[in-house]
Amino acid sequence: MKNMLGRKIGMTQIFGESGELIPVSVVEAGPLVVVQKKTIEKDGYNAIQVGFFDMKENKANKPLKGHFGKAEAGLKEMLHEIKVEDPEEFEIGQEIKVDIFEAGDKIDIIGTSKGKGTQGVIKRHGFSKGRETHGSRFRRSPGGMSASAYPGRVFKGHRMAGKMGNKRVTVQNLEVVKTDAEKNLILIKGAIPGPRKGFVTIKQTTKRTK
Repeated sequence: MKNMLGRKIGMTQIFGESGELIPVSVVEAGPLVVVQKKTIEKDGYNAIQVGFFDMKENKANKPLKGHFGKAEAGLKEMLHEIKVEDPEEFEIGQEIKVDIFEAGDKIDIIGTSKGKGTQGVIKRHGFSKGRETHGSRFRRSPGGMSASAYPGRVFKGHRMAGKMGNKRVTVQNLEVVKTDAEKNLILIKGAIPGPRKGFVTIKQTTKRTK
C-alpha cells in the first residue's frame, strides 16, 4: 500500500547526483494515524480510515470527538479511506510514515486547484485578443458562439467565460526525488495542484508511461 496524505509547503530546487538542477514541490506527508478499520463482513469492502494533520479541539464537534476518541489518535483535520486487501494487518492508532515511498517511485498527486474566480476566455482558455486600434471593439470578446438559423443554440461544452480553478485535479506520473522520514517531507519533481498549505493525496501511479 503506497498511499499518503500531505500538505503542500511550496516549491524549491535541488541539485541531482549528476549536477542537474531539479525543480521540486515540497510536501509535508504524514504521519497518518489509523482511525478505523472497515471489513467486507461489516461494511461491504476492505479499507482503513486514516487521519492527517492535527486539529484544534475547539474546531471539532461531539461526533468527531467521539470518533477520534475511540481510536485514541487525537483530532485530525483530514480523514481519508484507503482500500487494502487485509485490514487486520493494521492496528488502530498505528502510524504510517512517508518512508513507504522511495526516490524514483512514480506517483499520482490529487489536489484542489487554485480558485481564480470568474475569468474571460483569454485567461480561461487561452484565446487570442482582437486588435486594439482603429476603433475595434473586439479586443477581449469571445467571438461567435454558434450559427444563428441552424442549430440556433450554443452547443453544450462550448468554451466561454466562467468560473476558473477550484477543481479536483490529478497530475499523473510524477517522480519522487527524495524523502525525509525525520521531518515527514517528500520532494516531488515538478509542480503539483493547489495553493500553499493545500491538502493533497499522494498514491502510487496507476498509468505508467514508457
